[in-house]
Amino acid sequence: MKFPRVRIQFKTVFWLLLALLVGFGIQPALAKPQQMHIMEGYLPVGWCIFWFVVAIPFWVVGFIQVRRLISQKPESRLMLGLAGAFTFVLSALKMPSVTGSCSHPTGTGLGAIMFGPFTMSVLGGIVLLFQALLMAHGGLTTLGANTVSMAIVGPLVGWGIWMALKGRLPEGWVVFLVAVMADWLTYVTTAIQLALAYPDPTGGVMASFLKFAAIYAVTQVPLAISEGILTVLIFRALHSNAPAEMKSLGLEGA
Repeated sequence: MKFPRVRIQFKTVFWLLLALLVGFGIQPALAKPQQMHIMEGYLPVGWCIFWFVVAIPFWVVGFIQVRRLISQKPESRLMLGLAGAFTFVLSALKMPSVTGSCSHPTGTGLGAIMFGPFTMSVLGGIVLLFQALLMAHGGLTTLGANTVSMAIVGPLVGWGIWMALKGRLPEGWVVFLVAVMADWLTYVTTAIQLALAYPDPTGGVMASFLKFAAIYAVTQVPLAISEGILTVLIFRALHSNAPAEMKSLGLEGA
């Protein structure tokens, strides 16, 4: 079974992303802010510090890689911007879920394929910072924790799947799996983070994790599948409309 090849103009992709951003992404600025990512002040100070310590090495390596990429391939700036915008728009589409957090697509699988996990830790961290400052999504104290789940673990898993399966399965299916698993592992990580901070009084961390993960699964399973399909369409649109840029990133297409 193969994904149908749908030809999409690059301008269409741009306006679609812009429409999603206007329709959903700026919504919290016009209404009462809702819980997004792990919200400000929800994690104990110790865990906030811990997750920042985990995130910082990835940011450092990621910044070095971004500088090298821009220096060696200046034309990649547009694709970096596109990957960041895709993550920004999709991760702004929220649904109520676990107290102190929510469910939403992540959009990090596309960037993980194009640039790898370390660069995505920077792009994702910037996205989370802007969402915290401008849209009351997540928070500054929880920026490290949200970066680890959405911008480090998710892209790292997605990139690993891409490296392991590309050339062995049809490209569309590999891209789909990357997007879906990057999304799901983001929420597995978030459930772990919340469970560690708030263990169940009787069952401990494991019982708390199972509760958080079960609640996330209700919304996140269908959201991840939808995100996977959208990522395949965007990936193919880039092959059709930006072949030179994709080739420069080592993504000649199948």
